[in-house]
Amino acid sequence: MTCYEELKARGLIAQVTNEEEISKMINEGKAVFYIGFDPTADSLHVGHFMALCLMKRLQMAGNRPIALIGGGTGMIGDPSGRTDMRSMMTVEIIQHNCDCFKKQMERFIEFGEGKAMMLNNAEWLMKLNYIDVLRDVGACFSVNNMLRAECYKQRMEKGLSFLEFNYMIMQSYDFYYLFQHYGCNMQFGGDDQWSNMLGGTELIRRKLGKDAHAMTITLLLNSEGKKMGKTAKGAVWLDPNKTSPYEFYQYWRNVGDQDVLKCLRMLTFLPLEQIDEMDKWEGSQLNTAKEILAFELTKLVHGEEEAKKAQDAAKALFVGGGDMSNVPSTTLAAEDLTDGSIGILDLMVKCKLAPSKKEARRLVEQGGVTVNEEKVADVNTAYTAEQLSGDGLMIRKGKKVFHKASL
Repeated sequence: MTCYEELKARGLIAQVTNEEEISKMINEGKAVFYIGFDPTADSLHVGHFMALCLMKRLQMAGNRPIALIGGGTGMIGDPSGRTDMRSMMTVEIIQHNCDCFKKQMERFIEFGEGKAMMLNNAEWLMKLNYIDVLRDVGACFSVNNMLRAECYKQRMEKGLSFLEFNYMIMQSYDFYYLFQHYGCNMQFGGDDQWSNMLGGTELIRRKLGKDAHAMTITLLLNSEGKKMGKTAKGAVWLDPNKTSPYEFYQYWRNVGDQDVLKCLRMLTFLPLEQIDEMDKWEGSQLNTAKEILAFELTKLVHGEEEAKKAQDAAKALFVGGGDMSNVPSTTLAAEDLTDGSIGILDLMVKCKLAPSKKEARRLVEQGGVTVNEEKVADVNTAYTAEQLSGDGLMIRKGKKVFHKASL
């Protein structure tokens, strides 16, 4: 099976502009491709997972990835999938987020001479002259066509700012610039980016002629992939300080039965033959498939040692016999207690099981909190230093979120 055939078999390809030529370039290792990442936070999340895995697959096949950080477009903000305008970020925050991205990406792709590149579009976008852009680039875009784009349709009812309206032009210019200066001949993006990507391909054709080769591909379910990162408590981050390896493992361990095989195909590097065998699994065997998925993805992001620790912690909590030392935990200081005790609401906030006392109160009142397997019925429940000493307390939020608290 060729590299391109495998991408299709794994469910990664949705639309292409020239499948015959694209597949030939990828299979021969001649694709220099870019995927963009807007630095809206200081960590990537699981919604970026599909793009990172794709970059790794293509690099393994001899192709050259460009991870394009949107330091320039991040000053505007992508309206795709938004009902409101993104908040403005300072240059310093954007740069900090870019630096964090590279550290995380290095676990997936290899940077260096002749290997993957990381570029920041602020390098060229921040130098552009407004009048030159209007004359040289803006003339290539039809406002009527732009307004038909799905990313703009979603915003028209509530109001689309002129600032955001320029995002498509800026993203298109990225491909044009990369094509000219870095030999980038292909771009990948989510299905919500299709209009922006076609804009880049069309700009190259308009400016450089019909013979200019620039290919466009969208990834199947990448917009769904972005939703993967959202849970009741926020995003599932790749940064272990934001989402611990155990929490990351548990997120994938708890995917729906209908999604586990899809995730195994799209996100892991297990052979397709092995995954196809799992298609026959039913009942409790699906739990085994979820454990395989969780372990493989945790290993990919956090390393095999952390994946084993997370697996052990899960076994200790749900099966018994595992290593309890790997269960997520918080060690309190004496000053965290008031008059020798700490209330359940403060304890949950301290253990990051709730973002605020208001949310902690809601969880307790709805019967969603237990301590040492005893449901907490009163929001005024408090625990003494003696109770927190030794093995401490095992707090459970809902059915599957465990946390150990001790002094």
